[in-house]
Amino acid sequence: MDEQSPWWWDISDSWFRLSGEDNRLTVVGCNSFAYVTSVNKTEYMTGCMATCPSVGRLENGSCTGMGCCQAAIPRGINSYWVVFEEKFNTSGRIAGFSPCSYAVLLEAASFEFRTTYVTTGDFMESTGGKVPLMLDWVAGKETCREARRNATAYMCASRNSECVDSRNGPGYLCNCSAGYEGNPYLLDGCQDVNECEDRRFKYPCSVPGTCINTSGGFRCSCPNKATGNAYYGTCEAKKSQRGLHVAIGVSVAVAVLVISVCCAYMIQQRRRLANVKRRYFNQNGGLLLFEEMKSNQGLSFTIFTKEELEEATNKFHERNVLGKGGSGTVYKGTLKDSSAVAIKRCKLIDERQKKEFGKEMLILSQINHRNIVRLHGCCLEVEVPMLVYQFIPNGTLYQLIHGRRHGPRVSFATRLKIAHEAAEALAYLHSWASPQIIHGDVKSPNILIDENYTVKVSDFGASALAPTDEAQFVTFVQGTCGYLDPEYMQTCKLTDKSDVYSFGVVLLELLTCRKALNLQALEEEKNLSSHFLLALSENRLEEILDIQIQSEQSIELIEQVAELAKQCLEMSSEKRPSMRQVAEELDRVSKLSQHPWGVHHTCEELETFLVGSPSTYSEIELSNGYISMADSAYLGVQSPR
Repeated sequence: MDEQSPWWWDISDSWFRLSGEDNRLTVVGCNSFAYVTSVNKTEYMTGCMATCPSVGRLENGSCTGMGCCQAAIPRGINSYWVVFEEKFNTSGRIAGFSPCSYAVLLEAASFEFRTTYVTTGDFMESTGGKVPLMLDWVAGKETCREARRNATAYMCASRNSECVDSRNGPGYLCNCSAGYEGNPYLLDGCQDVNECEDRRFKYPCSVPGTCINTSGGFRCSCPNKATGNAYYGTCEAKKSQRGLHVAIGVSVAVAVLVISVCCAYMIQQRRRLANVKRRYFNQNGGLLLFEEMKSNQGLSFTIFTKEELEEATNKFHERNVLGKGGSGTVYKGTLKDSSAVAIKRCKLIDERQKKEFGKEMLILSQINHRNIVRLHGCCLEVEVPMLVYQFIPNGTLYQLIHGRRHGPRVSFATRLKIAHEAAEALAYLHSWASPQIIHGDVKSPNILIDENYTVKVSDFGASALAPTDEAQFVTFVQGTCGYLDPEYMQTCKLTDKSDVYSFGVVLLELLTCRKALNLQALEEEKNLSSHFLLALSENRLEEILDIQIQSEQSIELIEQVAELAKQCLEMSSEKRPSMRQVAEELDRVSKLSQHPWGVHHTCEELETFLVGSPSTYSEIELSNGYISMADSAYLGVQSPR
């Protein structure tokens, strides 16, 4: 196929243009690629390719791409050039059953493909070399607004006409106004339609109403001495004025009484609601929070009203739910300044620490770390406070490693980066906050990932400020099955080593791509940590590792991470490393994975490569110089923002 037979048509000097809705470029043939373009080949270009895997695959009917294809054209064009692409041809095997190819712009509704169009010359014979083409017509080439400025050239001559901009490029058309018909291009071309007498219309008024024709419309009236609505058949005889006055008086009195009762009830309910909100606000530590905010000017912490959060979430509509868990639900919300937030509606709170809750949230909001989600504020005027977090839109680590069946592959280096950044965030909560902050619900759904695989640890607002005495230890279970520290289950004492254990399970998820708890699996494989420790003790580590990381990374580095996970999963918390040690070890392994010699190097090389000491917290800062307050706020949710 070559460009020996291109052809063009130009109607730009006329009032017509090609219909973009009704016409299609149609290509018939095998291995035939044709396109339609402007005459100067610069304004537009659109085309398609018809293929023929075999004659037996061709079917009569619509164009599917085999033997026939169709392409839409832009609106507003009044010239075109049809061209066959010379790089495609029908020589060789195809020429034996498809001698000719055709490309033509035609009305799509008038064309029905036949297989004989490809194998014979039937297309030219059946059409006689001519096909229909739809053209649109316009009265002028300006918009209605521009055309009205020139009264002498304006084409809508009738007083009862309207100008309509063309939908197919520049120009306009004229239509008769509603209630009129005729020719809008003539001075008196649009005449009134008599809806009352024209049999094309159903009689518009109800019996016994009377239809009265008006210019451009009609009206219905009730018979003499009757009142009502003649459009809907409610005409009734007029009643005496005295009875009417009595009825009006009684109606007004009843209406005033009802309105008064309703207003009194609404005022009472509003006062009751205000008292309830005030009581909840005080119970949840609102007064202490106000005092703290007064003494710390310039804080970015916000106290939201219930109405603000209801408006932000469309009254906590189900479609705004980001996640649900045993202790609460998280919603996506949009504040009045158009900023997106995650709003956590909790189910329970420790009654002993309600009065300190607001102040503790203020303290937690001052945490400023690149790998921790910001806490923007809270709402205290409800029975259980609501938390307002920074919104991270790109999902969780759980979704990344367990929901990626058809998603992107995650390299070992990326997994190390995620693990290291999450460990840095937890190490900061443990080591740099005063008093120490314990997350209490470390799990892959609470580790958010942005588009650059940067970690944001969430739900730390549901964490506990480390207890300072025995009375402050929790009295109900905190955390998620599969991640729970077994020592915590025995003592009900939540410590920083509880977070270390849970983080060890997250490391296993990254290494194996298996869920922490899978009730559908075999008995010995239901709990990931138990399955891992058993496989490690029997030298079967490679059996449970993710195949991808085995193929792309040396087993020595993987074994180092596995050994770290094993240390985190020690039954005794005293034998587990601190989160700071975990972060430093992951930083070391991450550097080894990037080292040009892998793990096969000398001690001198390793010392040179790792010079500069372990990871630091130089990027971490607190907006206040200290963090105080104790007690605990256990509001964890299984599915975070």
